[in-house]
Amino acid sequence: MLADAGDSREDPIPVAIETTRDLLVAALRETGRAIYAINPMAVVRYRERNTVSRKKSDHADAMVLANILQTDAHAHRALPADSELARTIAVLARAAQDSVRRRTRALQELRSLLREYYLGFLAAYRRGGVTNLASPEARQLLALARPRPLVPNSRQRGIESLAAEVHQALRVPQLRQRPLVEDALGGHALALVATLNAECDNADQLGEVTMDTFQQHPTTV
Repeated sequence: MLADAGDSREDPIPVAIETTRDLLVAALRETGRAIYAINPMAVVRYRERNTVSRKKSDHADAMVLANILQTDAHAHRALPADSELARTIAVLARAAQDSVRRRTRALQELRSLLREYYLGFLAAYRRGGVTNLASPEARQLLALARPRPLVPNSRQRGIESLAAEVHQALRVPQLRQRPLVEDALGGHALALVATLNAECDNADQLGEVTMDTFQQHPTTV
C-alpha cells in the first residue's frame, strides 16, 4: 500500500500510529521512515474536530492520524532513531518498572490483609513509621507455617537484635479473630507471601539485567 502511494527508500512516507511498541512499529523502523507515536487521548480530541459521534472505527482513526501528520506534524515528535541496544535498554527498563509496580501492589495487598487479623506483625517490622514487609526476614517469618530454606540474600548482621525486637513485638497482647477465621486469613496471607516473593525476585533480577545492559551503552560514564 505504501509502495503504491509513492513510497521509496529515498523519500519514505511518514507514519502516525498510536503506540511506540509492537511488531508493526519494529518493522516500520527498519524502513528508515519517520514514525510519529500519537497519544490515543490526543487522537480522541482530533477525532472530535470532524465528528460529534463517539463511534470508533479503524478507518476513521486512520484518516484522523493521516490528517494529523498533514496539518500538525510540526506539533508532534517523531520517534528517535535509537540503536538496537538503546531499544533493548528501554524494553528492560519498562519491564523492571512494571515488576516494581506489581511488587508494590502485592505488598499493599498483604499489608491490608494483615490489618484484618495480625496487627502485631505490622508493628514488629515498623521502623521510623514505615513497615517493611518486603524484607527477606519479614517474608520468611510470615511463611514459617510452610517451611522453606533460607533465602540466599538473607540478612545476617544484627540478626540477633532483630530477632529479639520481633519476638518482643509479637508477644504484645492484641485483638484476635476467631480461630477458624484467623486460619483462613493466615492461608490467604501465605498465598500473598508466595506472590510477593516471586515479585521481589523478579524486580531484583530485572533491575540487575537492566543495569548490566545499560552499562554496555557507549554513552554510559
